[in-house]
Amino acid sequence: MTATDISVSSARGRWIVAATVLGSALAMLDATVVNIALPAIGRDLGSGVTGLQWTLSGYTLTLASLILLGGSLGDRLGRRRVFVWGTVWFAAASVLCGLAPSIEVLVAARLLQGVGAALLTPGSLALISASIRAEDRGAAIGLWSGLGGVASAVGPLLGGWLVDAVGWRSVFLINIPLAVVVVWVAAKHVPESRDPHASGRLDAPGAVTVAAALGLLTYGLIESHALALALGVVAAGVFVVIERRSHDPLVPPSLFASRVFLAANLVTFAVYAALGGVFFLLVLQLQFAVGYSPIAAGVATLPITALMLVLSARAGRIAGRIGPRVPMTVGPLLSALGLLLMLRIGPGSTYATDVLPAVVVFGLGLSALVAPLTGAVLGAVSTDRAGIASGVNNAVARTSQLLAVAALPALAGIAGSDYAAPEVFSDGFHAAMLMCAGLLVIGAAIAAALIRGTGDDASNCPPHCDIGSPPPASRRSA
Repeated sequence: MTATDISVSSARGRWIVAATVLGSALAMLDATVVNIALPAIGRDLGSGVTGLQWTLSGYTLTLASLILLGGSLGDRLGRRRVFVWGTVWFAAASVLCGLAPSIEVLVAARLLQGVGAALLTPGSLALISASIRAEDRGAAIGLWSGLGGVASAVGPLLGGWLVDAVGWRSVFLINIPLAVVVVWVAAKHVPESRDPHASGRLDAPGAVTVAAALGLLTYGLIESHALALALGVVAAGVFVVIERRSHDPLVPPSLFASRVFLAANLVTFAVYAALGGVFFLLVLQLQFAVGYSPIAAGVATLPITALMLVLSARAGRIAGRIGPRVPMTVGPLLSALGLLLMLRIGPGSTYATDVLPAVVVFGLGLSALVAPLTGAVLGAVSTDRAGIASGVNNAVARTSQLLAVAALPALAGIAGSDYAAPEVFSDGFHAAMLMCAGLLVIGAAIAAALIRGTGDDASNCPPHCDIGSPPPASRRSA
């Protein structure tokens, strides 16, 4: 990939950073804001917990299935072109979400919205790498990281305010003016780029098979459909066979020859499954069982984002000196302790004594974990494979979140209109937090047993790398 010689301090360089930050912010804001809006959506559209699961899972399903394909398309057809296509697609799907007359239409629109996110997300950081001159690239990525962190922090506040003041439909419709600005800036100021080394055919069979596998597994888990689950497992096996035989696979099997890469992705799967369950159910518990307004629920979770903004870069530097094993072991255990403290959250809870200690301990654990985890993934492969390694890790994280949101409510005994009975929902929430704490402990055990070495570059994760944002360079080539 040949970088265009553009200074980050130039007017054009600033426009490029602005376009990429706003583009990635579309996807990040959507994740945090929609979570806050779920109770209002359920009440207005007459949906039970299953419909709310599909509202989140539909988006994550297509995003997880197609994000690596989106990166490949950008490398071949032009990163700016695919980035703009994805932004326009995302905006059009957002309009459908905002106008949805039923939960079924909303879920269909969310599926389409995930397709747009899969096209625009990989191109965000790729455009910086391709356009900004090498000596300024670190500063540009720093701006992208910092401003993206601000977007993550604003999400819960913005979502809560919009739901309270305007209604849940505004959560989707606010994407439209943002998308217009992104497309205008990208078309006017961002140069086109491609990967000159990208060759061979797109792995369409792999993309179709993994989408079918994730779709069947998600349907089987949410709807408790045994045949769909079995077919999903079979399709996942077929996907592995296709990737092993493909000349240009979406997920190169050779990456997993590295024990550290394999271990880091196993940790990612366990940890991000827990995070997916926590962030889905916590805001529901705060509103259904504790009685918080949407904006209060958004504010209640802000300490998690604030701690990650302040501490993640420091955790990355520490891991760079001592290696990722200790923070990848201690971080999940500390987060698990935070989830045990969340067992105190229920009807009659107070923020200062019940909610705040839990989210602070949970946030401290995430702050210790996420940057070293991403650093371990990138440090396990050669520099020229960092892009695809990060993309695979991002897909693993999205997939585990998808499956957790699909499976946890049923496993915890939350179904139908259980949110109408605070005590019933609260009991299910507590059961789910115990399961998520178990997943975090499993992740810590894998890290302690399999992660080795002190030379991994654990500083590659932006300060805002959290559940709502992809690891850096979530695309096929950097």
